[in-house]
Amino acid sequence: MKKRKTGRSKLQWKRVDLHLHTPASTDYLEPGVSYLDILRAAERKGLDIIAFTDHNTVAGYRAMLDEIEAVVLLERLGRLQPEEERRLKEYRRLRKKVLVLPGFEFTATLGFHILGLFSPETDVRELEFILRLLNIPLDKLDLGSTEVGATTDVLTAYRVIDESGGIVIAAHADSTHGVAMRRLGFGGQTRIAYTQDPHLHALEVTDLEKRGRRTTARFFDGSRPEYPRRMHCIQGSDAHRL
Repeated sequence: MKKRKTGRSKLQWKRVDLHLHTPASTDYLEPGVSYLDILRAAERKGLDIIAFTDHNTVAGYRAMLDEIEAVVLLERLGRLQPEEERRLKEYRRLRKKVLVLPGFEFTATLGFHILGLFSPETDVRELEFILRLLNIPLDKLDLGSTEVGATTDVLTAYRVIDESGGIVIAAHADSTHGVAMRRLGFGGQTRIAYTQDPHLHALEVTDLEKRGRRTTARFFDGSRPEYPRRMHCIQGSDAHRL
């Protein structure tokens, strides 16, 4: 007798890093790194999905796409040099193995950091439009700096990114520039709002692998009356080098 198909696809675990920087961030620590180098490093680490999340810009993601587009055009014209052909083959090989999501690390009012992640089908110009909605100045769209002046408050940023089709993650929420960092100079109601807002999808934490009652994931597990929404917690590298 044949087994009945349940219609449910088989779930698979994926290794992801949803917070890494490229040379487009001004505080990138490793000169001379190429976008191919970043993809190769992701492959070596066994990552299936990565996200380019430079500071207040998508210039790094755009630079990678521009580089690929340039060599593809040369291929169509029959003008590829051997080195360019090798580079294009390597890009094609790696992009079959590693999915690259476009995104950014937005600096909200008072210096809080928020990750916005998007589908790879999203046009770069649309991403830049979202950054403009978040009040990133036009002359600083390619800067890749955390210093971009007065922008948008945390809750508005959550809403704008979410309504634009993005995934909203509070970056290193329990650490520097994080919305859940202890000893911040604001009251409990603000902390509740910043971590329980319906437009926020997850918290990035620095202690995900720790065990015990005092971890960030345990704190936001939905068991506290004032924090009733269980928050998904992830851990990214926040890498500024390979």
